[in-house]
Amino acid sequence: MIKKTLLFILFSLIAVGLVFAGQREEIPLGSEENPIIWSFVPSGEMERVAAGAQSVADLIFDKTGLYIETNVATEYAGVIEALGSDPPEAHMASLATFSYILAADRGVAEAALVSVRYGSPTYNGQIIVRADSGISSISGLRGKTFARPDPFSTSGWIIPMLTMRAAGIDTDTDLREIVDAGSHDSVVAAVYNGDVDAGATYVDARSRIEEDHPDVMEEVVVIEVTEDIPNDGVQFSPSVPPELRDTIVNALLEIAATEEGKAALKTAYQWTALEVHDDTFYDPFRQVLQASGLNIEELQD
Repeated sequence: MIKKTLLFILFSLIAVGLVFAGQREEIPLGSEENPIIWSFVPSGEMERVAAGAQSVADLIFDKTGLYIETNVATEYAGVIEALGSDPPEAHMASLATFSYILAADRGVAEAALVSVRYGSPTYNGQIIVRADSGISSISGLRGKTFARPDPFSTSGWIIPMLTMRAAGIDTDTDLREIVDAGSHDSVVAAVYNGDVDAGATYVDARSRIEEDHPDVMEEVVVIEVTEDIPNDGVQFSPSVPPELRDTIVNALLEIAATEEGKAALKTAYQWTALEVHDDTFYDPFRQVLQASGLNIEELQD
């Protein structure tokens, strides 16, 4: 009798658990109990990016009633992993070009919006050195220390790396040391402070530390500007329902047209506008990677 009673209690607990699990599954994405998670990569100062991201999320809530939880990852790869987890630990992301292509190739991200800066949906990378370094061209980087924001940073590593290779610098053997600085701002600061000989960022990340270092434009100089690169933007996990995605995209487009929205977007990522673009927007960049012979799989390891 005791055995039957214990079994009855056990099955009852299992049944209750299944009921609660079913209830959790029915909680709609975008509700307070099940917020949409939007992950950003560390493009600049973490506090600044986080503040701007949260302001944008608040504006989306005002327009749609959707709860969006933002976070700034410590590395690019972490955002890709979050998009690909089951269940997703990120439903939205703002990945740079190369990181987006990696995520898209894995089937964990779909492009929706591309940012605009200085009137263009494309941008460039730059290689910087101290003005007193004696380095005036890429060939002068041989044997030097080099800072990058992240191994997956498009303008801060992938394209500058290909540019250096094209100029005869083997980045695996010819650079004395490669330092992962964590952000574009930090790369500029490392070069400015003389912690490294050179570095790569987007154009013109020097302005991000100009308030603290008014002479940065004179002390840190550009020796190379890369080819055009598609801007970063907004991507979604395929798990996000199309109607929910459309609601967020439309809200962001409306927000980007307001003064308050522009201020928030600029604070986060220096975005001045947003344009609708799907995955095909990145095809020319994919062709550049293919033509270079770069093995994307090796970079993912």
